[in-house]
Amino acid sequence: MIAVKPPCDEAVILSRDCASVSTASGPWVLAATILGSSLAFIDGTVVNIALPALQSSLQASVSDVQWVVESYALTLSSLLLLGGSLGDLYGRAKVFVAGVLVFAVASACCGFASSISVLIIARGVQGVGAALLVPGSLALISASFPEGERGRAIGTWSGFTSMTAALGPVLGGWIIEHGSWRWVFFINLPLAAVVVWITLRRVPESRNEEMERKLDWPGALLAIAGLGAITVGLIEANRDGLAIKFAPWVGLLALAAFVVVEVYSPSPMVPMALFRSRNFTAANLLTLFLYAALGGILFFLPLDLIQVQHYSATQAGAALLPFILLMFVLSRWSGGLIQRLGPRLPLSVGPLIAAAGFVLFIRADQGGPYWTTYFPAVLVLGLGMAVTVAPLTTTVMSAVSQSQAGAASGINNTVSRVASLLAVAVFGLMLYAKFNHSMDQRLDVLGLPAAERRQVDQQRPKLAAAETSDPHVRRAINESFLAGYHIVLITAAALAVVGALSGLVLIERKRTSPTG
Repeated sequence: MIAVKPPCDEAVILSRDCASVSTASGPWVLAATILGSSLAFIDGTVVNIALPALQSSLQASVSDVQWVVESYALTLSSLLLLGGSLGDLYGRAKVFVAGVLVFAVASACCGFASSISVLIIARGVQGVGAALLVPGSLALISASFPEGERGRAIGTWSGFTSMTAALGPVLGGWIIEHGSWRWVFFINLPLAAVVVWITLRRVPESRNEEMERKLDWPGALLAIAGLGAITVGLIEANRDGLAIKFAPWVGLLALAAFVVVEVYSPSPMVPMALFRSRNFTAANLLTLFLYAALGGILFFLPLDLIQVQHYSATQAGAALLPFILLMFVLSRWSGGLIQRLGPRLPLSVGPLIAAAGFVLFIRADQGGPYWTTYFPAVLVLGLGMAVTVAPLTTTVMSAVSQSQAGAASGINNTVSRVASLLAVAVFGLMLYAKFNHSMDQRLDVLGLPAAERRQVDQQRPKLAAAETSDPHVRRAINESFLAGYHIVLITAAALAVVGALSGLVLIERKRTSPTG
C-alpha cells in the first residue's frame, strides 16, 4: 500500500468534482484494480504449480526452476516501493497501465520461451511490471474513493482478489494437466487487455502534487544489487567459481550501503525513522521469519506433491485451497483480536500454530489419502496464518502516524517478499545438500554398476525430477528428496517459533501511540 492524499484535494487531477469520482468511476476503478492485481497474485501462486511441468519440458535443474521464481521475486521486491513512488509522482493510472503492459509482454515471452534462460529473464521483466501495478492498485482505490467509502472499496478489492488467489492454482493446475504450462502465461494477455482498456477509458488520473520530485534510484539499484548477489551466491553455491563464492559478501556490502543511502536520502524508499517504533520493528521481524518459512515451503510443496506423491497438477493446485479459504473466512474475526486481547497474544500464538502445521507436513509425506495426510497440515497452517496476518497488519499500521501509513504498509509488504526470496534460495541449498548425502548412502547400498551410477549422478541437480526405470533407484531418489524436504520443514517450523518469540518478547502489551 502506498501513501496517498484524500481524494478531495490537489492530489486528484480531475475536471469533475470529488463527490462524483466514486459515483461515476468507482465500479470501473474496482474492476481495473481487482483484475490488475489478480494478474500478479494468480501468477505468483500458479507458477509454483507449473514448476514440475516446465522443469520436465525444458530439462531444467532445481536451481534453474528456483531462478524462475527468484528472478520475479527479486525485481518485484526490490522495485515495489519505487513503483509506488513513480505512481505518486507521474500519475497512478499511467504507471498502473505501464505495469500491466510490461507484465503482459513479459508473460508472452514466458509462454514462448524456448529455453530456461529465456524464461528466467522474462520472469524478471514480469517482476518489474508487477512492481508498477501492485502498489498502483490500492493507490488508485484510495485516491478515487472518499474516506467514508474507501474502507468498503478496499474490502471489496480484498475479497475478490482472495477469491482469485484461491481459484487460480486450481484453474492453473487444470490448464497444465490438460494443456501446457505455457498457457499459464498466455492466459494473462486477454486479462491484461481488459485492464488496460478499462483504465484508459474509465479510471481517473491522480498524483501527489506535494511529493518530493526526486526518486530514490540509488536505493533501488543497491537493493537489486544486494539481494541479487546474495541470491546468486546461495542458489549457485554448488558451482565452482570465485565470483560465486564472493557474491554473498558483495550483496551484504551493497545492502549495508543501501541502509546508509536510506538514512541520508531526501526521499528514501525506506524511511529509517519508522523503525524507532518498537512495535513496527517487532512486527517486521515477525514478518521476516514467518513469511520466510511460508514462502520456502510453498515453493517445494508442489514438487513434493507432483513428483513424489504423484498428484496431478489439478490436485496439487487444489491442495492448498482450504488454507486460502480459511484465511478468507477468519480474517474478519482475527482482525478484531487486537481490540479484545492486544497484539502480543495473537502474534505469539498464531506463529506457533503455523509451526505445528509445518511439522504436520512431515507426517503427510508418509503416504495415504489427502484428507488424512495433507489436509490436517494445511488446515493447521491456515489457522495459524489466519490468527496472525490481520493482527500483524493492524500492528504495523497502528505503530505509525496516519501520514506514514502508506510507507509502513509498503515496507511490510516488501519485507514479506524479500523473506520469501531469500528462503527459497537458502532452503534449496539445504535440501540439495541433504539430498546428495542421502543419495550417496542409498546408492552405496544398492551397489549399482559404474555406468548406471554415473547416469544417476548426472541427474542429481533435478532432485525428484530425475528419470530412471529402476524402481530401487526411483525409491532412493524419492526418499532422498523427502529427507531434504523434512529438513526444510523443520527449519520452517523453527523460523515460525522464532517469529512467535519475537512477538512475545518485543511486541508491547497494549497498542502504543504512533510515532512521528
